[in-house]
Amino acid sequence: MKLTDKIREARDFIRKITDFQPDIALILGSGLGTLAEDIEDPVIIEYAGIPHFPVSTVEGHAGRLVLGTLEGKKVAAMQGRFHFYEGYTMQQVTFPVYVLHALGCRSLVVTNACGGLNPRFKAGDLMLITDHINILPNPLIGPNYEELGPRFPDMSQAYDAEYRQLALQVGEELGLKLQQGVYIAISGPTYSTPAEVRRLIAYGSDTVGMSTIPEVIVANYLGMRVLGISCITDMSLPDELEPLTHEQVVKIANQTRPKFIALVRGWLKRVSTDAAL
Repeated sequence: MKLTDKIREARDFIRKITDFQPDIALILGSGLGTLAEDIEDPVIIEYAGIPHFPVSTVEGHAGRLVLGTLEGKKVAAMQGRFHFYEGYTMQQVTFPVYVLHALGCRSLVVTNACGGLNPRFKAGDLMLITDHINILPNPLIGPNYEELGPRFPDMSQAYDAEYRQLALQVGEELGLKLQQGVYIAISGPTYSTPAEVRRLIAYGSDTVGMSTIPEVIVANYLGMRVLGISCITDMSLPDELEPLTHEQVVKIANQTRPKFIALVRGWLKRVSTDAAL
């Protein structure tokens, strides 16, 4: 079945449940999904019921799509995402972005938990993503559908500068020190060795994770504006590398969650409908 047909089936399934049309999509990473619980008048749809949707298999990812209003904005929030390391294809990993766009979303707030590579950062920091380095398979490899986007999409401004500036203003008003930097994605599921961390730093990245970039590539392909926020849960410094578990990552993400929620809610409150669209 063609990708466009799959998108249409998933969109139509959701529209049979609700005629709510969201403007802004939220992809909530490890430990950050509870923001969706603040959504007013929510319509909750399990991923497992949506045609062609994968199912989240990772702790900290609830696996639900929540549609409703947050800070006066119409949003669709993904409580959990899909990863290449779960065995899904890149098209499966990014399929929800196509569906969110088909539902009406023209902006994407994408979040993740990640490791810090910049020694000026520390665990618990929030970082606004300014750019990324992709070493994963590109999700746009394969047939192109001109009705969705161009064969060779531009990625020079993958993360919207105006959205990021607004987030900085909100952070300042909240008394939050926000980092800014480059994010690199590896396949996982293993955490990096010291030699691999040195390589990632040499690439020029400030943080490392196992998600986000495929979704951002597809969002740009579709013409969506993107705000990226990383929660730094650990420091991946090659000469100080210590054993790490996913439970530790989720624990720090949970501790940082109040700052993250305040930032996203403040940004949603301030962003204009015109800016979102």
